Amino acid sequence: MKLHRTRVPSPVGEIILVHRPDDAVIVHLDFEDCPERLNSLLARRFGGIELDDAPHVDGQRALDGYFEGRFDMLDRLDVDPGGTEFQNRLWLGLRDIRAGTTVTYADMALRLGNPRAVRAVGRTNGLNPIALILPCHRVIGKDGSLTGYAGGLERKAWLLRHERALL
Repeated sequence: MKLHRTRVPSPVGEIILVHRPDDAVIVHLDFEDCPERLNSLLARRFGGIELDDAPHVDGQRALDGYFEGRFDMLDRLDVDPGGTEFQNRLWLGLRDIRAGTTVTYADMALRLGNPRAVRAVGRTNGLNPIALILPCHRVIGKDGSLTGYAGGLERKAWLLRHERALL
């Protein structure tokens, strides 16, 4: 399958935005220093892929806006995370967590209607294929700790400080 890749510089490292060529819907967003994760998740979802460099103007503008403090710009981007029903409910539900706030894994399990699914929420959150746009970095441990982030805990802390959720 052919997909397009756009590289976007950012204060937290270069971002790789992957989108479909026919409709520009974003199917993956990761950081350049996470190539194994990017390749693994794309291969699992699409099988063999061919990545061509191509601009995603809306995505670039939205990411630039986010890093300039206009956090709602990411909400306008069309995404397709391509998961199971549970995964998609969780991933798309991450957009309900407003910038400047955090929720716990237990909170997310409650939002999904299954308070016992805390571990499943944690695992699924860690597999989020569209970081930042589907803001999994806003999910934290019950004790307020910054547990798990595929892009690294330093990056998660930076993003939360940027959004003024962590002062």
